[in-house]
Amino acid sequence: MEINLLPHALSITTLALFAVVALVTIATPGPTVLLALANGARYGVRRSLPGMLGAVSSDFVLVGSVALGLGAVLAASEFWFSVVKWIGAIYLAWLGIRLLRSKGGLDLSRAQADDGEAAPMRIFAKSFLVAVTNPKGYLFCSALLPQFINAAEPQWPQYAAISVVFAALDFSVMLGYAIIGARAVSLLRRRAVLWLDRSCGAILLALAGTMAFYRRGSN
Repeated sequence: MEINLLPHALSITTLALFAVVALVTIATPGPTVLLALANGARYGVRRSLPGMLGAVSSDFVLVGSVALGLGAVLAASEFWFSVVKWIGAIYLAWLGIRLLRSKGGLDLSRAQADDGEAAPMRIFAKSFLVAVTNPKGYLFCSALLPQFINAAEPQWPQYAAISVVFAALDFSVMLGYAIIGARAVSLLRRRAVLWLDRSCGAILLALAGTMAFYRRGSN
C-alpha cells in the first residue's frame, strides 16, 4: 500500500519546482542572509543560530499571511503598504548604520555573556523583524505561492507543506552564509569582522533606500 505524506493536491514534482524557484530567490543576498553572514563573523555559527530561527519564523508568517490574503491587502492598499514599507526601511537603515559604526575585532574566544547585542533573543528579533517588515516579501509570496496551490483542493495543507520547504531552504542558505562569515574570521581575524560588518552595513543601507523608494507593481 502506497503512503502519501503530502497533501493530495501537491506532488513531489510541484514541491521540487517550488524549491528550485524559492532557492534561487533565497540564495540571492538579501537582508536576512546578510545578517546571517555578519552574525557568523561576529558571534560564530552556533551563536548566530537564533537569527536563523528568527528568519525561519518570519517565513511561516509570510506564507500564513498569503493564505489569509494579507499579501492581496498590501497590494491593494497604498496606506498599509507604505506603513510596512517605511517600518522596514527605517529598521534596515538603523541596522546598517550600526554595522557601519562597528569597530570589528570581537573576541570570539569569549562567551560574550555580557554582550547585550549577542543575547539570543536580540539576535532572533533582529532577523525576524527585518524579514517580517519587508513588503516585498509579502508581494513576492502572494504572487508566487498561489501558482503552486490547487484551488480545487483544501489549501491550508498545501500552504503548510510549502512553508516547511521554504523554511528549510531559508535555514540552509543562512547556515551556509553564517559558516562563510565564521570561516572568514578564522582566517583573517580582526580585519575580517570589520570588513564584513561595514560591507553588510553598506548593503543594508542600500537595501533600505531601495525599499523606501519601492512602489507597488514595480519590478
